[in-house]
Amino acid sequence: MQSLDVAHGSETNICNNWEKGNQWEKCQKQTPLLANAWTPCGQSRAFVKECVLKLRSALEKVCGMQWYAYAALGIWTAILSVLMDLSVGKLLTAHQWLYMQLDGNSVLQFFCWTLYPACLCAVASSFCHHICPFSTGSGIPEVRTMLAGVELPQYLSLTNMFTKFLGLICTLAAGSTVFLGKVGPFVHLSTMMGQYFNKLCTLIQSQKTETAAGEMLAVSAAVGVASCFGAPISGVLFSVEVMGSHFAVSHYCPCFFSATCGALTFRLFSVWTGDEETVQAMFKTNFPSALPFYPLEILLFALLGLLCGAVSCCFLFCHRWILLFAKTNPVFSQILTTEKALYSGIVAFLLASVTFPHAAGQYMASKYTMKQLLTSLLQAKPWGCQSHNASVQLECDLWLEWSSSDIPVLLSLVVFLLMKLWMLVLTCTLPVPAGYFMPVFIYGAAMGRFLGEGLVSVLSTVTSGQQWDSINPGGYALAGAAAFSGAVTHTLSPALLTLELTGQVTHAAPIFLATLLANAVARSRHRLSFYDALSISKRLPHLPSLEKACSRIPSTTIGQFLGAKSVQIQKAAGRVEVQLAVNTSTEGPIPVVDSHESSILLGFVLQSELLMFLHRSETEVQQKHLEEVCFIHPPSVLLSPLNTVQETHRILSLTGTQTVFVVDQGRLMGLITWSQMKRILEDLAKDI
Repeated sequence: MQSLDVAHGSETNICNNWEKGNQWEKCQKQTPLLANAWTPCGQSRAFVKECVLKLRSALEKVCGMQWYAYAALGIWTAILSVLMDLSVGKLLTAHQWLYMQLDGNSVLQFFCWTLYPACLCAVASSFCHHICPFSTGSGIPEVRTMLAGVELPQYLSLTNMFTKFLGLICTLAAGSTVFLGKVGPFVHLSTMMGQYFNKLCTLIQSQKTETAAGEMLAVSAAVGVASCFGAPISGVLFSVEVMGSHFAVSHYCPCFFSATCGALTFRLFSVWTGDEETVQAMFKTNFPSALPFYPLEILLFALLGLLCGAVSCCFLFCHRWILLFAKTNPVFSQILTTEKALYSGIVAFLLASVTFPHAAGQYMASKYTMKQLLTSLLQAKPWGCQSHNASVQLECDLWLEWSSSDIPVLLSLVVFLLMKLWMLVLTCTLPVPAGYFMPVFIYGAAMGRFLGEGLVSVLSTVTSGQQWDSINPGGYALAGAAAFSGAVTHTLSPALLTLELTGQVTHAAPIFLATLLANAVARSRHRLSFYDALSISKRLPHLPSLEKACSRIPSTTIGQFLGAKSVQIQKAAGRVEVQLAVNTSTEGPIPVVDSHESSILLGFVLQSELLMFLHRSETEVQQKHLEEVCFIHPPSVLLSPLNTVQETHRILSLTGTQTVFVVDQGRLMGLITWSQMKRILEDLAKDI
């Protein structure tokens, strides 16, 4: 560390001498411009600039400028979330109104029910395809790759943010027919906003110390989840589990601060619009606190966790199969490449036809939105209690859609589970901005509700009295939602998310038990998670996903990817050799060796230092060697050709360096940069 400090100090002294030597030349160049400089409203502009500087100075005295960027990120992301919810709500209301206006004409209602989501999905797909093709899908696999250190600038562009926002509104406006959510794309939107806030913070702060890009990405991932659900704690845990393979402890405070700002802003909008009196849970429940569940029900919650884990394995297998089919089938691949809008419209039309309320949709509560589906599934009282006791009143009538036309609720839940499984697998192929967390969350809630309602039905037939009435199917739905979504994503954060969404802690222990058991089943035999499968399908250079899919990657050494030796200079190099190194090398550290024959690595020099060396050699009569003028920086990390790709990637991620030298017994063998690591991972992804 001391050597590095000396190196930085030496570089600063050299730069100061360079500036002093060219001060007269700069003045000669700038004086004519300053003499004739004129700007309109000069006094007003100077006054405004002075006020801005004073404001910046006052703000920086309170805390660092990056903390204001974290707060602004949370607030503006929440505002975007609210605007999106309002827009989607208006479009869904328009669809429902048009459908009800056609009551009595089944044919027109069918076309209204099917063509509306089909057109919206076609518009979203066409819009994204022609403006920014990178805006389709979830966005979480790409953000995970960027958090691992790989730069993907095309996924953080302003055009991508605009396209993804409008495309996601069209996708969500298709309703529960298409059965897609907004969590993944909104995390992606949050990272795009975080990048621009990071650049703005760098521009306006007095000390030009740019906030680490990885820190802002981690903060943005937490804010994206918190702004969707008003759940800051689970948002940070999601950022830790899903987004980053290495999470720095220094990121905790910024993540919690920004996520809290986003969650409070998101929930306060409900208060300001008059929907609620104060900040409350997003999904209100009234689970009994005196006797939330019987001790023997713990076994049923454990069984539910195992069941969710088994079903998640089936779902993930089907998901991987259809992704592989879409890549390998020539006809399917051609359609997804050239006719994205047509494909999206046809799939949405098919799904809407299946969920038509006068057909199979009456068994699946197809008229409900995603929020209404989850609210109805989380009701505490059994749905079948009114058939046993008409005096019992439920907290709302949302359950009635599940038993329309005198259909048993258990039959409706079975049809819902069977149909939505293959429908969700099919919607994963749609080339539109879409999130997949909320659909699997609701699917798990339906599984839990089915188990709870089945338990009530069995107890009501084998026992007398009203003891079965104390069973809470909503608790099973809550545990099922956390277990299934956690198993699909290989995370535990959904368990905490259920507690924050409902404000209920009575079922905390069984929820975590079910989630842990579901994860144990889903992770067995090194199965891929949902996001891992997407990363591999897109051939993203994300090493943690590639390690699960290819068993040989942990034993692959970095020496296999070392090509020709990079540009190097010896310590006694003169002006000619240094000039050749500057002309043939890129911007980055240039290794310095003892001699070209031995290739013993001594350290590295920066290209800016070599330029100063050339400038001094032109002005001085006596030629000097490189080691007499430039300070040779000692390398902080050295690798061996026998180090694995996994170890090299971990070192680049943790140290934050852009270049690592590879030596064998002191001899320079080559160097590895982040761009080379990206190409290595892309080559490994192609072989899978």
